[in-house]
Amino acid sequence: MYARVIVDVPVVDTDRPFDYAVPAALLPFVRVGSRVSVPFGPRKLQGFVIELAEQTDVDRVKAVLDVMDIEPPLTEEMVELARKMSARYMCTQYAALQSMIPAVLRSSYEKQVSLTSAGMAFESGLMDEQAFYQHIKNRQPIAWDALIKQFPMAASWLTDGMKAGRIIVEQIVGDRVTKKTVTVIEPAVSLEQLEMAKVELPKSAARQKEVLSHFVHHYAAIDQPQLLALLRVSNQTVKALIDKGFLRREEVENYRDPFAGRTFAPVEKHPFTTQQQTVINGISEGMNPPQYYPCLIHGVTGSGKTEVYLEIMERTIEQGREAILLVPEISLTPQMVNRFKGRFGDQVAVMHSRLSQGERYDEWRKIRRGQVKVAIGARSAIFAPFRNLGLIILDEEHEGSYKQEETPRYHARTIAQYRGLYHQAVVLFGSATPSMESYHEAQRGRIHLFTMDERVNNRPMPVVNIVDMREELREGNRTMFSKSLVEAIEDRLAKQEQMVMFLNRRGFSTFVMCRSCGYVAGCPHCDISLTYHRSNRTLRCHYCGYTESEPTLCPECGSEHIRFFGTGTQKVEEELSRHFPGIRVIRMDVDTTGRKGAHEKLLQDFREGKGDVLLGTQMIAKGLDFPNVTLVGVLAADSTLNLPDFRAAERTFQLITQVGGRAGRHEKQGEVILQTYNTEHYSIQLASRHDYSTFFVEEIKQRYEKNYPPYCRLILFTFTHENVPLIVKKAEQFAGKLRQIIPSGAFLLGPVASPIARIKDRYRFQCMVKYKNDPRVLPDIYRLVRAFDDERKKTGIMLTVDVDPQMMM
Repeated sequence: MYARVIVDVPVVDTDRPFDYAVPAALLPFVRVGSRVSVPFGPRKLQGFVIELAEQTDVDRVKAVLDVMDIEPPLTEEMVELARKMSARYMCTQYAALQSMIPAVLRSSYEKQVSLTSAGMAFESGLMDEQAFYQHIKNRQPIAWDALIKQFPMAASWLTDGMKAGRIIVEQIVGDRVTKKTVTVIEPAVSLEQLEMAKVELPKSAARQKEVLSHFVHHYAAIDQPQLLALLRVSNQTVKALIDKGFLRREEVENYRDPFAGRTFAPVEKHPFTTQQQTVINGISEGMNPPQYYPCLIHGVTGSGKTEVYLEIMERTIEQGREAILLVPEISLTPQMVNRFKGRFGDQVAVMHSRLSQGERYDEWRKIRRGQVKVAIGARSAIFAPFRNLGLIILDEEHEGSYKQEETPRYHARTIAQYRGLYHQAVVLFGSATPSMESYHEAQRGRIHLFTMDERVNNRPMPVVNIVDMREELREGNRTMFSKSLVEAIEDRLAKQEQMVMFLNRRGFSTFVMCRSCGYVAGCPHCDISLTYHRSNRTLRCHYCGYTESEPTLCPECGSEHIRFFGTGTQKVEEELSRHFPGIRVIRMDVDTTGRKGAHEKLLQDFREGKGDVLLGTQMIAKGLDFPNVTLVGVLAADSTLNLPDFRAAERTFQLITQVGGRAGRHEKQGEVILQTYNTEHYSIQLASRHDYSTFFVEEIKQRYEKNYPPYCRLILFTFTHENVPLIVKKAEQFAGKLRQIIPSGAFLLGPVASPIARIKDRYRFQCMVKYKNDPRVLPDIYRLVRAFDDERKKTGIMLTVDVDPQMMM
């Protein structure tokens, strides 16, 4: 048998399968999706098996050295998916495969073998096998590799022993064990035999009788420490009953539970609105019989999309199939977890970056083993290793965070469509402000469109007031709060209602400038100004992490006239406290949510009324639902409008609509106050009227006239190097070759300096291809990209390729 292996070599000219012979000892364990250790030149490297074959065309074939996992971490579906990702996103197959497994499995580790109690008592009729078990017993835990080398039949005996529950295998990563086990005590005989033993034991064995009495009344396994503490008995007492054959001790796997000790209130079903029922009926038709059924729910904020998700998911589980729910921001996960665990209990696994590596690994293994039916998480949860997917949901599908900004630069929306097609599953996109691409597809009939334009119980949409901050300035108001917003805050404080204040910036001030000479504090490694953070009085670069202390004198002219310009969340928090003494502000941004559990704690405090104002950045703009919030203040509604990005208007409309949707979602009327210096812009005007349809018509016209998505596809090429003349020369040479291969009707823009022209002391140039969705384009361009790898080796110039980019900076 031969394994075709994609090897971990980070160069494009080795991004192809290499054939290796599979030794007889490893045949039971090497399958498609397995990770293996193989010789590659003088090195020993890891790789993924993507195919098995009976023959090879290679004359001299080296052998697989070891298999890394007992169960392959990837399914055949995932291997095929990696091929598609490599072709579409111009990344190596190994990078695509590696992105699908938990981080803990990417470390080097070894497998260790131990015996269970059944293995300790096992007696084989074969002398060699008996010696094998005795060898493990004398040395356990013992390295897997050592057993394979010493015993020719070890692979077969290990396979049989694991199936029979006599052998357990643990994977050791450094000093950490990837699998966690606990010792349990359980009955070894029937309930009737336990009752007889309890009667027959002598009076002197009173403590043993107590232990037997426990198992008579609770005929089930129990953790050994729990048993000893519960009955206040010693290890010797339990051991005596084990020696007599009444009980047995077992090592069983114990999953690390990120929600241990948490109880989730059951989520009751509510009567559906007419629109909810219409959507549920329509999607249910697409589920029977199972088929690939892509659909978009365009539902206004508060229309009850989550109730639809819950119902469709329940019907999916009733079909015996599995479901993935993706959320765009980690801040949404606790709320979604509460809703979905309240409905589906232990059938839900949660996958996101704030869990420990061990917790993420255990959640992933529960999915792979079929022990749960639902996976909830951010972008990477799209790779949850379900084998019978019936439903994939992308909540807030318009969000840019579904696009990965590191290699492989995939979009979860596209991966969802690939997986949905493979499994013949429902792929459900939901948003109050759908992306232009998705809504355009729905308008063309390529995905099914469902509309929910009414809030639950006919609650009105919030009243939106636009405040012209230019007029405020003319009237002498130089503060960050308009008169209207001040009056509204005072009103809510008097009524003991809650508020959300939204600012799409973090830090105390946007930049620091000397008023004497005009010096602006900038990062020495990036072409970007430093941001002031008052809590520790530092200036910080949000691109490379560089920090320096707060200046007291200008480093250029020595002047004391240092001024902090701009507005950040820390500044807003201080100004709220100054204007409204006693106001309780809960600030939620990247700086306050760095610790594990911080998101959930801040949101729970606000839900429990421990804060009057929830102040934050993008992470509070969507999905959150607080009954007592009646006011939303958007302090800089136009802050994203002037970015050098063709999606600026779309993102402005989405942010305003989403954050405004946090107000008045329950019985109380909501109000939104938009503070802006650009009151006339169509994105702000239409967001204030909750008018997505008109916005789409206006924005799609702009996209058509300027030939931007969805009327074309984009590929962004970014070159980075320390030497400007060299990078300009090589970028222009690359662009010249691009012009020769792109088809007529395609356009090449650039190369030019990137909007942020230097990061971490490396200069950045970029060019971009606009092309129609022609499948012939990508392979030709990928060949050119692979050829450029020679330049990387010779000069150190790095080229990154972003297909369907979300960020143009």
